[in-house]
Amino acid sequence: MKKTFNLTHPKTKYARLIDAVRSDIKRYIKRERKKALPEGFDTWDFDCKFGANADEAKVLDVTELSKAINDAEAQGLASFYIEILAKAGHRPPKPVREEIEDAEHET
Repeated sequence: MKKTFNLTHPKTKYARLIDAVRSDIKRYIKRERKKALPEGFDTWDFDCKFGANADEAKVLDVTELSKAINDAEAQGLASFYIEILAKAGHRPPKPVREEIEDAEHET
């Protein structure tokens, strides 16, 4: 998804437009996560960029998008650019259960 969201509309309030953007992003990420993974991969990762326009967009983590939208809302931006590209990835390994239990017994 590479899109510039316009936040001005003659009949729709600014807060509702922000909510619509959040909904579009959430729906896109959910749709991408449902796609079949290539062989050898176990999760979807997302490369994200956010900015006032495409030239000024900065790289963000997918978990920071909500904060960036909040900041744009606080600044009262008339539009902003979001780029979210899905890529196949690997989950980090979970810690071994024995290490966790040893740490609990030491305290």
